[in-house]
Amino acid sequence: MITASMVKELRELTGAGMLDCKKALEATDGNLDKASEWLREKGISKAAKKADRIAAEGLVNILIEGNKAVIIEVNSETDFVAKNDEFKDLMNTISNLLVKSNVNTVEDALKLTTEDGTLEDTITNKIAKIGEKISFRRFELVEKSDNETFGSYIHMGGKIGVLVVLNGANTEVAKDVAMHAAAMRPKYLNIESVPSEDVDHEREIQKQIAINEGKPENIAVKMVEGRIKKFYKEVCLTEQPFVKDDEKSVSEYVKANGGSIVSMVRYEVGEGLQKKNENFAEEVAKQMNG
Repeated sequence: MITASMVKELRELTGAGMLDCKKALEATDGNLDKASEWLREKGISKAAKKADRIAAEGLVNILIEGNKAVIIEVNSETDFVAKNDEFKDLMNTISNLLVKSNVNTVEDALKLTTEDGTLEDTITNKIAKIGEKISFRRFELVEKSDNETFGSYIHMGGKIGVLVVLNGANTEVAKDVAMHAAAMRPKYLNIESVPSEDVDHEREIQKQIAINEGKPENIAVKMVEGRIKKFYKEVCLTEQPFVKDDEKSVSEYVKANGGSIVSMVRYEVGEGLQKKNENFAEEVAKQMNG
């Protein structure tokens, strides 16, 4: 006989719903361990059903430990779930696991050992528990030397995250640079890091704009170079006018404080992903009926 206390114990162990726990115990003749496995297998099938859904909400998280840091993005289907404590707990689990590792790809990260077996198993179990597709999208491990400084900033409760490394400047300056990058959305660190095809593409666009303005081609070509400098000021962190003092570029601000910018990683949740168009009422109704 399946008792209420058995269901309660299994629920506390797995976090699954009461009804699922009751079904699992009935299917396994009340064996707690087998019932846990049954729920896990059910979670895997649940996760498979959700695999083709769009997960473009979520959070960015940054964890710094000594000279090593990690920035991650984990996606969910709804913002509703991204605010859930279970989801935030998963973010912390992944961050703590990665900062102690040396993996380079999400595929390798998913094979890392956790108390559930692997990180992939941990995520699958969370999908079963939360009832929504969760996707560990990307991460970057960043290491610095003792002479370098991390700067990090999380904006809008985890919608944007920036991790920078500065050489020779203090943490306050590094945080200023990270906050600037969060606000101004630089695509590249510096001029050298802009792909040549992007520069060529912009050059061609600006040339056509000048010609369409009625300028002769030889004049248009000269005008393009000035406009490319403006392009760099828009897309390169080092060249952008610093938000707190637009008389200086970001690199000039850092240099005035005894440093230089080494690297930048900027993640914005869902950038490049297709998003579903649902209103909040529909989202809540789906949660209630899920």
